[in-house]
Amino acid sequence: MKVKVLCFGVSLDGYSAGPSQDLENPLGVGGTELMEWFFPTRVFQQMIGGQQTGETGIDNQMAEQAFENIGAWILGRNMFGPIRGPWPDDQWKGWWGDEPPYHVPAFVLTHHARPMLRMQGGTDFHFITDGVASALAQAKAVAGGRDIRIGGGASTVRQFLQAQLIDELHLAVRPILLGSGENLWQGLDMRALGYKVHEVVQGERATHVMVRRKT
Repeated sequence: MKVKVLCFGVSLDGYSAGPSQDLENPLGVGGTELMEWFFPTRVFQQMIGGQQTGETGIDNQMAEQAFENIGAWILGRNMFGPIRGPWPDDQWKGWWGDEPPYHVPAFVLTHHARPMLRMQGGTDFHFITDGVASALAQAKAVAGGRDIRIGGGASTVRQFLQAQLIDELHLAVRPILLGSGENLWQGLDMRALGYKVHEVVQGERATHVMVRRKT
């Protein structure tokens, strides 16, 4: 069992989301450019329409691998929805509709409690109010020995990196400059935390950089 960040889009200047995230701009203003490597892939086309269309090159292969052997996900609250503060009600059920693409238990980090939410396709959202260590322990308990995938956003990934809890970090680096937004590297010294670049793979629209924690 490993704790992994996979297919995490990041700009050349280190941003994994643009500024002003909201319902119309879930990745912030300009943030969708980070995922333009993913949208043409067959993996994404199946995700949104179940169609056997889309590209099958290197980017698609990397996306396919990112869903293999995953037993649970951990998500920051922004990855679940745009609502801030206390939940006004239970109407918001995530960005993906009735059948999210996770298909395993997903643990959402939040400061505000909410009952477990069961969705179609095997996704159960659990809302965790006592931090990353608790979320990881609960995810491991239900993962059945499979890997834990940290889905983001940047703040969540930073917390896990700072605590040296991530074993592998796969960055999909896009050749763009965002200039502002959520910077993945803010406050982190990756070398001091024991991480090093393990492999670099050039895809069609992104450079895939694999970072691992030294053991």
